Amino acid sequence: MIDNHRAAGSDSQAVLRRAEELDALDAILPFDRRDQLAALLTDDDVATLKHLAGEGMGENTLRALASDLGYLEGWCQLATGSPLPWPAPESLLLKFVAHHLWDPVRRSEDPAHGMPADVEAGLRLEGLLKASGPHAPGTVRRRLTSWSILTRWRGLSGAFGAPSLKSALRLAVRASGRPRQRKSKKAVTGDVLAKLLTACAGERLFDRRDHALLLTAFASGGRRRSEVATLRVEDLVDEEPVRADPNDQNSPPLPCLSIRLGRTKTTTSDDDAHVLLIGRPVTALKQWLADAGIKDGPVFRRIDQWGNVDRRALTPQSVNLILKSRCRQAGLDPALFSAHGLRSGYLTEAANRGIPLPEAMQQSLHKSVTQAASYYNNAERKNGRAARLIV
Repeated sequence: MIDNHRAAGSDSQAVLRRAEELDALDAILPFDRRDQLAALLTDDDVATLKHLAGEGMGENTLRALASDLGYLEGWCQLATGSPLPWPAPESLLLKFVAHHLWDPVRRSEDPAHGMPADVEAGLRLEGLLKASGPHAPGTVRRRLTSWSILTRWRGLSGAFGAPSLKSALRLAVRASGRPRQRKSKKAVTGDVLAKLLTACAGERLFDRRDHALLLTAFASGGRRRSEVATLRVEDLVDEEPVRADPNDQNSPPLPCLSIRLGRTKTTTSDDDAHVLLIGRPVTALKQWLADAGIKDGPVFRRIDQWGNVDRRALTPQSVNLILKSRCRQAGLDPALFSAHGLRSGYLTEAANRGIPLPEAMQQSLHKSVTQAASYYNNAERKNGRAARLIV
């Protein structure tokens, strides 16, 4: 009995120590999951994350790696009774695919197909699993990629390139029958944005903040919600005013602001990405900062129920909730929109207005021409003659 008490006390101390070490990474790790991660991750996991932070890995990438690692540790413990082995054997990788990508029809006939019931129940109990069917293939691939990255950073090689794993992924994706879901079912194009801004027309600080947030996120190229949430005053640089019409020297001057984004999801460690804001978005952003009395630190912050502006930045999830709330106020279905709709909406609107793709990509910072062009292709189809042979 004494040994059991000592073991329990030792485990509690280890969790507390890991929590304190994770607190040192509080600018990177998801705040609302820090205690949960401390219980899931091993000492070696935390050491790896601290090493990656010291190496200068991007905050968003490190945050995603930490979240995926927590899920993998939780799943492995439930599925095998042990922490993640490093490197993972090929059989464990195949088991991960089988547990997350399965055939719903076959599952109805054979309850043993897919993720075992006890593993699923354990993941739900820990709040790690919310999906009711097979996982999205993109989620499975991302977690396998995170697993591979963490394996390499430990100086090890895994079986992530094994033909059996590639084949299992291909067959499982086909069997799962799950159509690819857009991150936002509908794009926040110019007409939708106008309705959202009308919903922010009040004089409260909430209204000023949300008005500036939506305009800034859209006009800066459709910034990701994580980039909006982590934007700081120190990243804003006033530029010389520019003409409304660059070809007309008599056109009125417009305020111009440069936003330094540093490293983003698609830039390398040597890049110092920046985009420009011109005109109305600049005015709205500066008005919000003045009204909120913000001179440094996070640009977009929490506001409590009494109207007090917090020093803490909004979370990426808060950015998403703000957009959905304003959709509801504007009479739009919030289920059809998410923060990513600002990104897809920017490119769709650029295509609708005839802005060349390379010019739009300079502002959106898309690196994949194929991905960015998909929005242009959709717009050209709707505006073209091919679909109008019989109307």
